[in-house]
Amino acid sequence: MPNIATDRKVISWALYDWANSAFATTVMAGFFPIFFKQYWNVGVEVTTSTFRLGLANSIASLIVLAMAPLLGAIGDQGGVRKKFLLFFAAMGVVMTGSLFFVARGAWHIAVLIYILGIIGFSGGNVFYDSLLISVAPSGKEDMVSALGFGLGYLGGGLLFACNVLMTLKPAWFGLTDAGTAVRISFLSVAIWWAIFSLPVMIWVKEPPTHRKKSGWKMVGSGLLQVKTTFAEIRKLRVVFFFLIAYWLYIDGVDTIIRMAVDYGMSLGFPADSLIVALLIVQFVGFPAAILFGKLGEKLGTKTSILLGIGVYVGITVWGRFMDSPDEFYVLAVAIGLVQGGVQSLSRAFYSRIIPANRAAEFFGFYNMLGKFAAVVGPVLMGLVGVLTGNPRHSILAIVVLFLGGGIMLYFVDENEGIRIARELEQKNGMG
Repeated sequence: MPNIATDRKVISWALYDWANSAFATTVMAGFFPIFFKQYWNVGVEVTTSTFRLGLANSIASLIVLAMAPLLGAIGDQGGVRKKFLLFFAAMGVVMTGSLFFVARGAWHIAVLIYILGIIGFSGGNVFYDSLLISVAPSGKEDMVSALGFGLGYLGGGLLFACNVLMTLKPAWFGLTDAGTAVRISFLSVAIWWAIFSLPVMIWVKEPPTHRKKSGWKMVGSGLLQVKTTFAEIRKLRVVFFFLIAYWLYIDGVDTIIRMAVDYGMSLGFPADSLIVALLIVQFVGFPAAILFGKLGEKLGTKTSILLGIGVYVGITVWGRFMDSPDEFYVLAVAIGLVQGGVQSLSRAFYSRIIPANRAAEFFGFYNMLGKFAAVVGPVLMGLVGVLTGNPRHSILAIVVLFLGGGIMLYFVDENEGIRIARELEQKNGMG
């Protein structure tokens, strides 16, 4: 069995996580929300700019939600996973770079480009995730998936740290002000994404398929396959239960990712401290994701995910009582320790209980549920906060998602899922 640390196709595949995570950190989580308010919505009421940004995120999520399963099915039918990955990666790269040219106050153009960028980012992930099965040696799915997430945290964190430094000290980089530094940061993400996408395009081969179709036949077969797969998933008890469990606990994970900074601000913590905490999560996430890959091999994938969910329950309860930025830093370390591990092992677990020759199609549904994530959690937090009048109580609402997802995952039988997946492969004919 090849060593994954020296396997060129594994490293090439994992480097795409390094490449596109820069968009998730610098653009989505970091600078776009701030720049959207202060530059593209200058002079506009804060509530109005917040509504516009929220609407943009919702529209992008709904588009990806609608197209992910179909894209996956078409990719499988036509044997064009890599071509689709290239198309969506290129879309993301071009859109991200285009943000540099959007004029002050042109919020509507910024929103359109941002939506297209998210579609490129999310659409590419459908096909990137599906390539895991063909890249990972048998029995090494945990480590290969963890390597991808680990490099994603490291790469995204490195570029984000550089971009933050550019905005804090623009003169060091020969820039006139922080605004220019942010615009340059968008360009840097585009270049970073493009360069580090090359290895997966060059050294990862397209998985073979015996049922390759082209043109409208490929689209028609894809539509039919989405309907068939949805019906199958409802019958495949292991896959169905896992997807429900995943949706619950990943909603909790994503809610913490998206709401942690807002929660810290509601407690009166300085914005600089919150940015530092975000960087801490990125850099702790790198070795922690790799460690969780090893943990998955030693303890079992499901057991390790459950361990991570348990830590999240503790983090959530602790968050209710913290009252200083220093505690927020410690909380960031704890989140970094489990965030990447839960994400990477979930992807690896799912890859084992689905038929390999229909991976993109099944991962289309997986990524679709990912887009549903962070829908219930923020609403629960907001509702509890309004009803109690205390933002500290709101974070406890997320515990319900972790407990519900953990309980459902506990009853998922991995061995049964693997057996059924192999039977489906033989029935449909392996590519």
